[in-house]
Amino acid sequence: MKVPTMAEMMAEGKQPEVLFWVGCAGSFDDRAKKITKALVKLLDKANVEFAVLGTEESCTGDPAKRAGNEFLFQMQAVTNIEVLNAYEIKKIVTACPHCFNTLKNEYPSLGGSYEVMHHTQFLKSLLEEGRLSIEGGKFKGKRITYHDPCYLGRANGIYEAPRDLIRKLDVELVEMRKCKKAGLCCGAGGAQMFKEPEKGDKDVNVERTEQALETRADIIAAGCPFCNTMMTDGVKSKEKESEIAVMDVAELIANAEDL
Repeated sequence: MKVPTMAEMMAEGKQPEVLFWVGCAGSFDDRAKKITKALVKLLDKANVEFAVLGTEESCTGDPAKRAGNEFLFQMQAVTNIEVLNAYEIKKIVTACPHCFNTLKNEYPSLGGSYEVMHHTQFLKSLLEEGRLSIEGGKFKGKRITYHDPCYLGRANGIYEAPRDLIRKLDVELVEMRKCKKAGLCCGAGGAQMFKEPEKGDKDVNVERTEQALETRADIIAAGCPFCNTMMTDGVKSKEKESEIAVMDVAELIANAEDL
Protein backbone atom coordinates (compact mmCIF):
# COMPACT_ATOMS: atom_id res chain seq x y z
CA MET A 1 0.00 0.00 0.00
CA LYS A 2 1.68 3.20 -1.18
CA VAL A 3 0.70 6.39 0.61
CA PRO A 4 2.74 9.41 -0.53
CA THR A 5 3.64 12.22 1.86
CA MET A 6 3.31 15.89 1.01
CA ALA A 7 7.11 16.22 1.21
CA GLU A 8 7.53 13.52 -1.46
CA MET A 9 4.88 15.08 -3.68
CA MET A 10 6.39 18.55 -3.40
CA ALA A 11 9.80 17.10 -4.30
CA GLU A 12 8.23 15.84 -7.53
CA GLY A 13 6.62 19.23 -8.15
CA LYS A 14 3.10 17.82 -7.70
CA GLN A 15 0.12 19.11 -5.75
CA PRO A 16 -2.40 16.44 -4.64
CA GLU A 17 -6.15 16.76 -5.19
CA VAL A 18 -6.69 16.34 -1.43
CA LEU A 19 -4.68 16.05 1.76
CA PHE A 20 -5.77 13.03 3.82
CA TRP A 21 -5.61 14.10 7.48
CA VAL A 22 -5.16 10.77 9.29
CA GLY A 23 -5.52 11.94 12.90
CA CYS A 24 -4.14 10.40 16.10
CA ALA A 25 -6.56 7.46 16.22
CA GLY A 26 -6.12 6.59 12.55
CA SER A 27 -2.34 6.68 12.97
CA PHE A 28 -1.79 4.91 16.28
CA ASP A 29 -4.88 2.96 17.35
CA ASP A 30 -4.76 -0.61 15.98
CA ARG A 31 -8.50 -0.73 15.36
CA ALA A 32 -8.67 2.73 13.73
CA LYS A 33 -5.71 1.87 11.45
CA LYS A 34 -8.10 -0.51 9.65
CA ILE A 35 -10.38 2.46 8.89
CA THR A 36 -7.38 4.37 7.52
CA LYS A 37 -6.44 1.44 5.27
CA ALA A 38 -10.04 1.05 4.05
CA LEU A 39 -10.20 4.73 3.09
CA VAL A 40 -6.83 4.56 1.30
CA LYS A 41 -8.10 1.57 -0.73
CA LEU A 42 -11.21 3.53 -1.74
CA LEU A 43 -9.19 6.63 -2.69
CA ASP A 44 -6.90 4.44 -4.81
CA LYS A 45 -9.88 2.74 -6.42
CA ALA A 46 -11.35 6.13 -7.36
CA ASN A 47 -7.95 7.31 -8.71
CA VAL A 48 -7.80 10.20 -6.27
CA GLU A 49 -4.36 11.80 -6.08
CA PHE A 50 -3.86 12.31 -2.35
CA ALA A 51 -1.06 12.67 0.18
CA VAL A 52 -0.59 12.64 3.95
CA LEU A 53 1.65 14.83 6.10
CA GLY A 54 3.25 11.77 7.75
CA THR A 55 5.52 12.74 10.62
CA GLU A 56 4.72 16.42 9.99
CA GLU A 57 1.12 15.84 11.12
CA SER A 58 0.45 16.60 14.78
CA CYS A 59 -2.73 16.33 16.86
CA THR A 60 -5.23 19.04 15.84
CA GLY A 61 -5.50 20.06 19.49
CA ASP A 62 -9.14 18.99 19.88
CA PRO A 63 -8.65 16.98 23.12
CA ALA A 64 -6.59 19.79 24.67
CA LYS A 65 -9.26 22.38 23.82
CA ARG A 66 -12.17 20.22 25.04
CA ALA A 67 -10.30 19.49 28.27
CA GLY A 68 -9.87 23.24 28.84
CA ASN A 69 -6.24 23.78 27.85
CA GLU A 70 -6.70 26.55 25.29
CA PHE A 71 -3.01 27.46 25.39
CA LEU A 72 -1.92 23.95 24.35
CA PHE A 73 -4.65 23.84 21.69
CA GLN A 74 -3.42 27.06 20.09
CA MET A 75 0.20 25.88 20.16
CA GLN A 76 -0.74 22.66 18.35
CA ALA A 77 -3.07 24.44 15.93
CA VAL A 78 -0.59 27.15 14.93
CA THR A 79 2.14 24.54 14.34
CA ASN A 80 -0.18 22.56 12.05
CA ILE A 81 -1.38 25.67 10.24
CA GLU A 82 2.21 26.71 9.45
CA VAL A 83 2.83 23.27 7.89
CA LEU A 84 -0.46 23.25 5.95
CA ASN A 85 0.02 26.79 4.64
CA ALA A 86 3.63 26.09 3.65
CA TYR A 87 2.33 23.26 1.43
CA GLU A 88 -0.47 25.53 0.12
CA ILE A 89 -3.12 22.99 1.12
CA LYS A 90 -6.60 23.82 -0.14
CA LYS A 91 -8.68 20.69 0.52
CA ILE A 92 -8.53 18.26 3.46
CA VAL A 93 -10.33 14.94 3.95
CA THR A 94 -10.41 13.20 7.33
CA ALA A 95 -12.12 10.14 8.80
CA CYS A 96 -12.26 11.71 12.27
CA PRO A 97 -15.13 14.13 13.07
CA HIS A 98 -13.06 15.67 15.88
CA CYS A 99 -10.29 16.58 13.43
CA PHE A 100 -12.95 17.61 10.89
CA ASN A 101 -14.71 19.98 13.29
CA THR A 102 -11.47 21.52 14.58
CA LEU A 103 -9.88 22.03 11.16
CA LYS A 104 -13.12 23.36 9.64
CA ASN A 105 -14.43 25.60 12.40
CA GLU A 106 -11.56 26.51 14.71
CA TYR A 107 -8.49 26.84 12.48
CA PRO A 108 -9.77 29.77 10.31
CA SER A 109 -9.56 32.26 13.21
CA LEU A 110 -5.90 31.24 13.69
CA GLY A 111 -5.01 31.72 10.01
CA GLY A 112 -5.84 28.30 8.57
CA SER A 113 -8.72 28.32 6.08
CA TYR A 114 -9.29 25.14 4.08
CA GLU A 115 -12.09 23.20 2.45
CA VAL A 116 -12.54 20.39 4.95
CA MET A 117 -14.62 17.28 4.24
CA HIS A 118 -15.51 14.26 6.34
CA HIS A 119 -14.65 11.05 4.52
CA THR A 120 -18.34 10.14 4.11
CA GLN A 121 -18.97 13.48 2.35
CA PHE A 122 -15.96 12.97 0.09
CA LEU A 123 -16.87 9.37 -0.74
CA LYS A 124 -20.41 10.50 -1.57
CA SER A 125 -19.01 13.18 -3.92
CA LEU A 126 -16.83 10.53 -5.63
CA LEU A 127 -19.93 8.37 -6.04
CA GLU A 128 -21.91 11.24 -7.57
CA GLU A 129 -19.06 12.06 -9.95
CA GLY A 130 -18.99 8.44 -11.12
CA ARG A 131 -15.44 7.89 -9.86
CA LEU A 132 -16.49 5.33 -7.27
CA SER A 133 -19.07 2.56 -7.45
CA ILE A 134 -20.64 0.88 -4.44
CA GLU A 135 -22.13 -2.60 -4.46
CA GLY A 136 -23.86 -4.53 -1.67
CA GLY A 137 -21.65 -7.57 -2.00
CA LYS A 138 -21.42 -9.51 1.23
CA PHE A 139 -23.58 -7.00 3.16
CA LYS A 140 -26.61 -7.27 0.86
CA GLY A 141 -29.79 -7.68 2.90
CA LYS A 142 -28.09 -7.09 6.28
CA ARG A 143 -29.69 -4.90 8.95
CA ILE A 144 -27.43 -1.93 9.70
CA THR A 145 -27.99 0.87 12.20
CA TYR A 146 -25.94 4.07 12.00
CA HIS A 147 -24.66 5.95 15.04
CA ASP A 148 -24.32 9.73 14.50
CA PRO A 149 -20.99 11.12 15.79
CA CYS A 150 -21.65 14.32 17.78
CA TYR A 151 -19.10 16.42 15.90
CA LEU A 152 -20.43 15.30 12.54
CA GLY A 153 -24.15 15.35 13.27
CA ARG A 154 -25.29 17.91 15.79
CA ALA A 155 -22.15 20.08 15.58
CA ASN A 156 -22.04 20.27 11.77
CA GLY A 157 -25.46 19.08 10.54
CA ILE A 158 -24.09 16.19 8.45
CA TYR A 159 -26.61 13.36 8.70
CA GLU A 160 -27.37 12.17 5.18
CA ALA A 161 -23.97 11.54 3.52
CA PRO A 162 -23.14 8.47 5.64
CA ARG A 163 -26.69 7.15 5.38
CA ASP A 164 -26.73 7.58 1.59
CA LEU A 165 -23.54 5.52 1.35
CA ILE A 166 -24.93 2.77 3.60
CA ARG A 167 -28.13 2.54 1.53
CA LYS A 168 -26.04 1.96 -1.60
CA LEU A 169 -24.93 -1.36 -0.09
CA ASP A 170 -28.45 -2.84 -0.63
CA VAL A 171 -28.96 -3.17 3.10
CA GLU A 172 -31.83 -2.46 5.47
CA LEU A 173 -30.95 0.76 7.31
CA VAL A 174 -32.71 0.78 10.69
CA GLU A 175 -32.65 3.87 12.89
CA MET A 176 -32.15 3.90 16.65
CA ARG A 177 -34.87 5.67 18.61
CA LYS A 178 -32.38 8.44 19.31
CA CYS A 179 -30.81 9.48 16.02
CA LYS A 180 -29.89 12.51 13.91
CA LYS A 181 -30.61 15.73 15.89
CA ALA A 182 -31.76 13.66 18.87
CA GLY A 183 -28.73 11.35 18.69
CA LEU A 184 -26.98 10.24 21.86
CA CYS A 185 -23.23 10.69 22.39
CA CYS A 186 -21.10 7.52 22.52
CA GLY A 187 -19.39 8.92 25.61
CA ALA A 188 -15.98 9.79 24.10
CA GLY A 189 -16.43 13.47 23.17
CA GLY A 190 -15.06 16.40 25.15
CA ALA A 191 -11.75 14.55 25.77
CA GLN A 192 -13.63 11.85 27.72
CA MET A 193 -11.98 9.29 25.40
CA PHE A 194 -8.77 9.60 27.38
CA LYS A 195 -10.05 9.12 30.92
CA GLU A 196 -12.23 6.78 32.93
CA PRO A 197 -15.87 7.88 33.33
CA GLU A 198 -17.07 9.41 36.60
CA LYS A 199 -19.02 7.19 38.96
CA GLY A 200 -22.64 6.71 37.88
CA ASP A 201 -25.36 4.17 37.32
CA LYS A 202 -24.35 3.31 33.75
CA ASP A 203 -21.66 4.29 31.26
CA VAL A 204 -22.88 6.38 28.31
CA ASN A 205 -21.47 3.94 25.74
CA VAL A 206 -23.43 1.07 27.32
CA GLU A 207 -26.65 3.11 27.16
CA ARG A 208 -26.00 3.91 23.50
CA THR A 209 -25.12 0.29 22.69
CA GLU A 210 -28.40 -0.85 24.27
CA GLN A 211 -30.25 1.51 21.92
CA ALA A 212 -28.37 -0.02 18.98
CA LEU A 213 -29.14 -3.56 20.12
CA GLU A 214 -32.87 -2.68 20.28
CA THR A 215 -32.85 -2.35 16.47
CA ARG A 216 -31.75 -6.01 16.13
CA ALA A 217 -29.13 -4.85 13.62
CA ASP A 218 -26.34 -7.11 12.36
CA ILE A 219 -23.89 -4.20 12.17
CA ILE A 220 -23.49 -0.88 13.97
CA ALA A 221 -22.06 1.57 11.44
CA ALA A 222 -19.97 4.49 12.72
CA GLY A 223 -18.24 7.47 11.14
CA CYS A 224 -15.72 8.20 13.89
CA PRO A 225 -12.82 6.19 15.37
CA PHE A 226 -13.74 7.26 18.92
CA CYS A 227 -17.37 6.18 18.44
CA ASN A 228 -16.09 2.91 16.98
CA THR A 229 -14.07 2.22 20.14
CA MET A 230 -16.89 3.15 22.51
CA MET A 231 -19.54 1.14 20.68
CA THR A 232 -17.19 -1.86 20.41
CA ASP A 233 -16.58 -1.70 24.17
CA GLY A 234 -20.34 -1.43 24.70
CA VAL A 235 -20.99 -4.52 22.59
CA LYS A 236 -18.32 -6.40 24.57
CA SER A 237 -19.90 -5.35 27.88
CA LYS A 238 -23.14 -6.92 26.64
CA GLU A 239 -21.22 -10.03 25.46
CA LYS A 240 -22.69 -9.64 21.98
CA GLU A 241 -19.46 -9.44 19.93
CA SER A 242 -20.26 -12.72 18.18
CA GLU A 243 -23.66 -11.35 17.05
CA ILE A 244 -23.07 -7.72 16.10
CA ALA A 245 -20.11 -6.00 14.40
CA VAL A 246 -19.04 -2.35 14.68
CA MET A 247 -17.67 -0.97 11.41
CA ASP A 248 -16.80 2.40 9.91
CA VAL A 249 -18.74 3.41 6.78
CA ALA A 250 -15.48 3.32 4.75
CA GLU A 251 -14.83 -0.25 5.95
CA LEU A 252 -18.32 -1.33 4.88
CA ILE A 253 -17.77 -0.02 1.36
CA ALA A 254 -14.22 -1.39 1.03
CA ASN A 255 -15.08 -4.79 2.53
CA ALA A 256 -18.27 -5.25 0.53
CA GLU A 257 -16.16 -6.02 -2.51
CA ASP A 258 -13.01 -7.21 -0.69
CA LEU A 259 -10.82 -4.44 -2.11
